[in-house]
Amino acid sequence: MMKTSNQIGHISVGYISAINGSLIDVKGIENHTRLHDLIKISNHNILGEVIQIYSEKVIVQCYENTSNLSLGEKVIDLEHPLSMELAPGLLGKIFDGIQRPLDDIYSQFKDNGFLKRGVELPPLSRKKKWHFIPKKHLNEKISGGDIIGIVQETSSIKHYILIPPKKFGTLTFIAEEGDYTIEDIIYKLKENGQENSFNMIQKWPVTKRRPFYKKEKATEPLITGIRVIDLLFPIAKGGTVAVPGGFGTGKTVIQQSLAKWCDADVIVFVGCGERGNEIADSLKDFEKLIDPRSGRPLLERVLIIANTSNMPVSAREASIFSGITIAEYYRDMGYDVALMADSTSRWAESLREISGLLEEMPAEEGYPAYLPSKLSSFYERAGVVQTLGTNNSEENREGSLTIIGSVSPPSGDFSEPVTATTKRFVQAFWALDARLAYAKHYPAINWLDSYSNYSEYISNWWNKKGISGDELELNWQECRNQVNEILSKENNLKNVIQLIGEENLPEDQQLELFIAKIIKEGFLIQNAFDNVDNYTDVDKLMEQIRIILLLYKEAKELLNQGIIIEEIKELKIIDDILRIGSSIPNNEISKIAKITDKLFDEIKALKHTHISMGEK
Repeated sequence: MMKTSNQIGHISVGYISAINGSLIDVKGIENHTRLHDLIKISNHNILGEVIQIYSEKVIVQCYENTSNLSLGEKVIDLEHPLSMELAPGLLGKIFDGIQRPLDDIYSQFKDNGFLKRGVELPPLSRKKKWHFIPKKHLNEKISGGDIIGIVQETSSIKHYILIPPKKFGTLTFIAEEGDYTIEDIIYKLKENGQENSFNMIQKWPVTKRRPFYKKEKATEPLITGIRVIDLLFPIAKGGTVAVPGGFGTGKTVIQQSLAKWCDADVIVFVGCGERGNEIADSLKDFEKLIDPRSGRPLLERVLIIANTSNMPVSAREASIFSGITIAEYYRDMGYDVALMADSTSRWAESLREISGLLEEMPAEEGYPAYLPSKLSSFYERAGVVQTLGTNNSEENREGSLTIIGSVSPPSGDFSEPVTATTKRFVQAFWALDARLAYAKHYPAINWLDSYSNYSEYISNWWNKKGISGDELELNWQECRNQVNEILSKENNLKNVIQLIGEENLPEDQQLELFIAKIIKEGFLIQNAFDNVDNYTDVDKLMEQIRIILLLYKEAKELLNQGIIIEEIKELKIIDDILRIGSSIPNNEISKIAKITDKLFDEIKALKHTHISMGEK
């Protein structure tokens, strides 16, 4: 007998008519459901998302494995899309792709060792109380984006309770200062004679970007503390960057260094489809990291979304958008947020797997034809914005969302579809080179294959940090141009060296090679695990590159005076220049001035010796 759907109240109920991997066909709700709505398989408590609707059925991708399901099982249409729960308590938590709290689940089911299918826990605690400080007054007219109150979420981050977008009205009730759970009513709005109550929770669909007042131009750099990035391949706050690299090239270490040291206020780390042991190691590392700003655990301003490679592909596909939705929420509070996705290749592979199950026409290497539009919908959510609530209030909040996505091309092939497509949507590209990694040159960012389009936008900010001195006066852009020119000349000479040898080159070309070597070994190489070298602030970076370029300038003059390159290479001060990164802390850069003085003394002595020998 044919099964038919029924409705319980306003809830549509159907049944499973076919099962194909993580996809199921559902009949009975096709006339009521909407695209991207969630469904629940009631017997197993499995969630899924409607991805196709036909006249006689709908196709649902399940967020958990479909083993032991059977035809005819009841399916309930939840009539809302996958949404993130946004409220105090997000920071320091670890979620999966559909915002299940993995740390809470582990504490309940740690004897089992694995995440049980169908586990359902609220993302945020309903019992914990937060100290709420009201910021609005009764009878005040307010609208979406306005700050109704403040909660101190962690020691370093204030959580601004915002009026949800598209909500407005007259404030008829606001809770007094005190301790409340996120479900307690804290304010009421009256609109067109109707009064609505609100608590601290907002819910927002993951596939829909959060609105803002207007987008601003990115003019301020995101300082990373990694010298090769901050000088040669900078990223602006609100920018986008791809970090492609094969196995062992240091993608994860770069992501962790950025999380610890970059000057973003909030970090959202999405581990998408990586091996379970690798994500576990990352989580252990994050737990140990200390925030250099506050001296407290870094996790107090970090949120982690973890989807390992053995989790269902559908949850992996959702995880990146779950992370960016939460990141936009903190951006709307006026914070600088950095989202790190590791890796977008695994996310794209989940798209390919689902597309294959749907029997869609494949594009290059089996990826779906809509891969570019999916990638663009992710990266385009970055930017610097003037938030809602600033156009009609005294506050002028500006927030930024920076997206740093690592890519894992097979065999390090940057021409494969995910890497090649990602390059179309990002403005900075940090190409990790396996040859540099094997040579222990870390970070293994190849200075010939990488690029950044942000230098012209942020140069005014950097040039205010210019270097002044009687001998050499260069701003950031000039330093950057000179370093690029030296490294480019060194690359052009490689073929000539193979033919005739370095010692047979003209003296000026040997000098280019020598300075390029100092730049690579003394500036571009940086030890992420050294207590001094792991982070280089703006002032030290400028002084460090200044002294290298000063050596270059003075050495060219010595060559013009007839001093041979071998004598220049034997200057004792060169060893001190090479050790600046690991020997001089950021707060002791005055020591670099002493090295500069010694450099001039040695150069002066060399000139004097040369003159004396000439007179003889």
